[in-house]
Amino acid sequence: MSSFSVLGLSRAMQTNLDRLGYQQPTPIQAEALPAVLGGKDVIAMARTGSGKTAAFGIGLIERLRPRHFAVQGLVLCPTRELADQVAKALRALARARHNIKVLTLCGGVAIGPQIGSLSHGAHIVVGTPGRVQDHLRKGTLSLAQLSMLVLDEADRMLDMGFSDSIEDILGQTPPTRQTLLFSATWPADIRRLSEGYQRAPVDIRVADTEPEPDIEELFYEIQPGQQTDALAAVLSQRQPAACIAFCTTKQQCDDIAETLSGRGFRALALHGDLEQRDRDAVLVRFANGSATVLVATDVAARGLDIQGLPLVVNVEPARDAEVHTHRIGRTGRAGEAGHAITFCTPKQGHRVTRLEQERRSELAWGETAELLAIPDQPVAPAVRTLVIAGGRKNKVRPGDILGALTGDAGLPASAVGKIDLFEFQSFVAIEAQSARKALRRLEKGRIKGRQFRVRMA
Repeated sequence: MSSFSVLGLSRAMQTNLDRLGYQQPTPIQAEALPAVLGGKDVIAMARTGSGKTAAFGIGLIERLRPRHFAVQGLVLCPTRELADQVAKALRALARARHNIKVLTLCGGVAIGPQIGSLSHGAHIVVGTPGRVQDHLRKGTLSLAQLSMLVLDEADRMLDMGFSDSIEDILGQTPPTRQTLLFSATWPADIRRLSEGYQRAPVDIRVADTEPEPDIEELFYEIQPGQQTDALAAVLSQRQPAACIAFCTTKQQCDDIAETLSGRGFRALALHGDLEQRDRDAVLVRFANGSATVLVATDVAARGLDIQGLPLVVNVEPARDAEVHTHRIGRTGRAGEAGHAITFCTPKQGHRVTRLEQERRSELAWGETAELLAIPDQPVAPAVRTLVIAGGRKNKVRPGDILGALTGDAGLPASAVGKIDLFEFQSFVAIEAQSARKALRRLEKGRIKGRQFRVRMA
């Protein structure tokens, strides 16, 4: 299929797709959309970035009844980050119809405002299984009128232990619903889920046409307790603009990030115990370049789509080859060269041996003594982040912040980087040499005629 025009879409949707830059369907869209628009159940193997959100989103928007103000579509996602991405894409697609409301329901934030939003009604809900289940339990969400259910990245949701939650949610939906299941892999649990809850699904497998990533891999055998020293040495040697270091436990993330920070590296921990407010701050600072090292667990890093990542470090080997491949696949994207380093103690050697056997090729090993002899050489990021205690709920807009910085604060526009707005706080990337000046001026000045607390992250 070379064009969206052959799908019989509404004129408004066609116009909206043109405006959004959808020129021709991706392979997953071309295969899935006829079945989705035809009301059929679908099971599709599709990786992140294949265009799957539009593959179900266009069909979902087209089949909605806007005047029927009830939840007609539910999209379940493994993480808040993915749910936010999906909701944003659906809102853009929904511009083709008048007055379509898309609501995000995720954990890690207060449930009260979500209950208030639900009381005003919504056509589409995008959420994580746990929080959707919470609302069903409280009676603040009804799925009685649901016509389409989407399980996005279903394999990740099952990996994260959401199996019982998903089955509970499915049990509270009408049997006549259309069920779309998108998964990057095809394990037995996914097959069972499909067999139990889908009716004669159209099975779609799209070959991955992405070129093999250009990743240079190196392994180091270290002794227990040398992980942080080895990581500091790699960072000092390679001085990457950004690096994700994967750990096994939350405690290990905290310990390594704290030690690295004490040694001058701009490192932050990311794991499931963080409050959503703190998680937002960590991800913003890593994305805008004011922190260069993200020390994360596998589960916490799921759903993150970070462009231009030159280095991934496995502080310990992954438990299996698939997880290892998923970790290192975050680097070497979009035609850029990437680097992946894995540390392994003698007791963890069996994991690396299994990886070697699965690949049927020898792994490259570095000289540990040479690595550990490298002195600490942390690089100060070129950017600092200011945190402003005001956000969307305070009617603050990016232009208001930029105006305050370039007006009263006297900064050139070129010194101001990415501005990220959340409900009650905002983050501004500032050139490091201008950050102190910007902080002092904003502490004394006003944004949109109001004074907000400002601090350096």
